[in-house]
Amino acid sequence: MTIRYIIERFTLAFIAKAGSRTRIRYWRRQGIKIGEQCLINNVSFSTEPYLIEIGDHVAIAAGTDFITHDGAIWCFRDEIENADVFGKIKVGNNVFIGNNCTILPNTVIGNNCIVGAGSVVRGQFPDNSVIVGNPAKVVMPLSMQKLFYQQNPNFFTIRNLSPREKRKIIKSHFNIE
Repeated sequence: MTIRYIIERFTLAFIAKAGSRTRIRYWRRQGIKIGEQCLINNVSFSTEPYLIEIGDHVAIAAGTDFITHDGAIWCFRDEIENADVFGKIKVGNNVFIGNNCTILPNTVIGNNCIVGAGSVVRGQFPDNSVIVGNPAKVVMPLSMQKLFYQQNPNFFTIRNLSPREKRKIIKSHFNIE
């Protein structure tokens, strides 16, 4: 183990405990283009972070992996010496990426998209899409998801309330004492 490797591991452990702003500053220094008003939880960015671009107002939930290389080239390294394959990843503006997603090389996620938890995303995805699955695919327009939210019996407009007020309303709604 080299000193550099130990320092990198220590830094990543610190970043995992840090807040979103600190994580964003760190990842920008590593070369990721990250827009304004983003929220990035504990996410794994690939060994080539400079190949990743994230737009404005993007939220990325914990456990998501961004992979910018294709490690399966390993199988051909005896035949093709020193081979590597890379691809860029671009995430548009106003995007939410759920927990434990995998974003593969050569992926473009358009503006105003939701990526469902656990999705494995590769390819080009248009604006205003809800994207889910393995492999991920567009399942509906974003406008339909908004309608589903608004018609959900567990939909609340309480974001501006204090945690105490929220708790009271939610517990009452679900009959929890």
